[in-house]
Amino acid sequence: MKKLPLKKYLKTMSYAFSNQLAGECIYPFYASYKVTHKCNLRCSFCNVWMEDTPDLKTDDVFKVLDDLGDSSITLLSLEGGDPLMRKDLGEILEYAYKKPFYLFFTTNGHLLDKRPMEEYGKNIDYLHISIDEGHDNLEFFERLEEFQSYGPEICIQIVVTKDTMSALEEKVKRVFNVGARTVVMPACHLDGTDDYYPDPAKFRDEIIRLKKKYKYTITTPKGFLDNINKTHGCSASSIIIDSDGGLFYPCRTVGKRIYNFTEGSFMDFVKTDEAKKARQDMKDCTRRCGWYQYFATDVFASPSTIASSLSPYLFK
Repeated sequence: MKKLPLKKYLKTMSYAFSNQLAGECIYPFYASYKVTHKCNLRCSFCNVWMEDTPDLKTDDVFKVLDDLGDSSITLLSLEGGDPLMRKDLGEILEYAYKKPFYLFFTTNGHLLDKRPMEEYGKNIDYLHISIDEGHDNLEFFERLEEFQSYGPEICIQIVVTKDTMSALEEKVKRVFNVGARTVVMPACHLDGTDDYYPDPAKFRDEIIRLKKKYKYTITTPKGFLDNINKTHGCSASSIIIDSDGGLFYPCRTVGKRIYNFTEGSFMDFVKTDEAKKARQDMKDCTRRCGWYQYFATDVFASPSTIASSLSPYLFK
C-alpha cells in the first residue's frame, strides 16, 4: 500500500478525536463509490443492478474524487455494478490514486481477462475480487496466483448465504494456502431481493472458528460479528456514494440522497443540522440489515478493537 502524506494521518487523528468528543461519527473514514450501476451479472442477493441510475461523465467523477480527497475519508473503495464496465476506468484510477486516501477496487472478476489489469493495478492498493456461488465464478479460486500477478494486494470477497455456510471453509483454506486475504460477509437482505441472510449467531461462530484455524487470513473484524448480533450496531463511520454522485445518508438502507459530491463541500455538509438528524435516524434504526460496511467500519476507529481488526493486514 502507498504511504499517505503525514498531514493526512494527523488530520485523521484529529477527526477521530472530534468524533469521540461528540459521541457520534460526524466524520467518516471509509467510502464506497459506485462508479456505475452497470453490471454483467444479476446476483439474486443484490439490488444495485435493478436501479437505473446514470453514470457521471469523467470530469464529474473527478469532482467527486476531489471532494473526497479534501474530506476525512482515508479509504475509498471503487465499486459498482462492476467498475470494469466503464471505458474510462484507467483515467479514473490514475486520478483517484493521486488523492490522499487508500484505494480499494471491487469486481466480480468476469471481465478481468478483457481489461489491462497489470496497467490498472499500478493505481490500486487492494484488489477485491468477489468469488462465491452468487457471483457464479467458483472456478476463479484456481486462478488466485494469477490474480496476485496483477500487482496490488488481492483480497477475495466471499458473500455467504444461509445455504452456503457449509462450503465456506474450503474457500478460506484455498485463500490461506496462497497467502492472500479474504473478507467474508453475509448476504444482507436488500429491498427487492429474496432473503438469503444467514443466522447471525451461527455466522459469527463459524467466522471466529475459521479466523483461529487460518490465522491472519480473514479480515472480517470480530467487532462486525458482534455488532450484527446486537439490537443495533452500525454507525455512520462509512458512506456510500451513488453513480450520479448522490450520497445515501446516513446509509443506503434507510437514508435519503441529501447531498451530491459534484456540488459543495462534504465536510461542510456533515456539520449541518440535516446531516445530524440523519445520523440520529441511523441510531434509532432497528432493522439490523447486516450491511457489512455499516456494521464493520467503526471498529477501525476504536482503540479497543483496532489491533484485532488490522492484524490480518499487518502480519500476513
